[in-house]
Amino acid sequence: MGNKTDMSEFIFLGLSNDPQLQIFFFLVFFAIYLITLSGNITIILVIRMDPSLYTPMYYFLSHLSFVDICYSSDIAPKLLMNLLMKQKTISFTGCLTQMFSSLLLSVTEVFILSAMAYDRYVAVCHPLHYVVTMNKALCSYLVMGAWIMGFFFAIINTVPTFNLQFCALHEINHFSCELPPLLKSSCSDTFLNNIILFSSVMIFGLGSFIPTLVSYIHIISTILMIRSAEGRRKAFSTCSSHLIVVGLLYMTGMSQYMKPSSISSMTLDEIFSIQYSILTPMLNPIIYSLKNKEVKRALGKIFRKK
Repeated sequence: MGNKTDMSEFIFLGLSNDPQLQIFFFLVFFAIYLITLSGNITIILVIRMDPSLYTPMYYFLSHLSFVDICYSSDIAPKLLMNLLMKQKTISFTGCLTQMFSSLLLSVTEVFILSAMAYDRYVAVCHPLHYVVTMNKALCSYLVMGAWIMGFFFAIINTVPTFNLQFCALHEINHFSCELPPLLKSSCSDTFLNNIILFSSVMIFGLGSFIPTLVSYIHIISTILMIRSAEGRRKAFSTCSSHLIVVGLLYMTGMSQYMKPSSISSMTLDEIFSIQYSILTPMLNPIIYSLKNKEVKRALGKIFRKK
């Protein structure tokens, strides 16, 4: 093969070629995708329908749900389609589009989570200034900034792939077009691509993780100074859902993109990818609805009206 213009499609080698296992995986991932869509759409509608949820925290949560819908829809439909096919393929253009979208959405999500951490910091540590500080303009800028960061991250890592050459059968040892397995399938020198990927993950990852970490250091310090156990419990309950979501995303996402190649394996890569691209978008609305009294109360009001 001479260059990328000769490319027509990639072949996925991920998951399984066993017909029975493929049917099993199809049913599992189809159910997960339906739960993801229904859960996140429900969160968005509940927030829009209940005026008591017109607050910065739920403004960010609605955008997080929108990102999760897009992220899951970027991966799941093609995965489900390929699970029903004998040969799992994707066009070259489709592969780059899927890769760009997943990079964009994953980084947008972590920056929205960082904005949510700052929101919780202001609410717990500076409650008297909360309304003034977390005004509508600031919330809009934070969400806009999250999308801009995601776009830059995706552009920085997608553009260099246009110069790559791919060998043999153009096989990708994965179930989707993620950048690390795509680079491994290239017969070009990917040293520069890997440097760009690692550097951008460090910059954008730490750029979102450090504000989140600093926010929670201040939050925990403030909570520990509350004298009553009930007061500490209430303060911590406002942050626990967010902490769970942040932990799930950072542990798997950062592990996937920053782990040494010496401990990389197809199975491990797929487990990490399934966690942050398929399971986390499904779990987010469940975590926030089960651990959030306001959301449960709003759901109850809507069902009672019906």
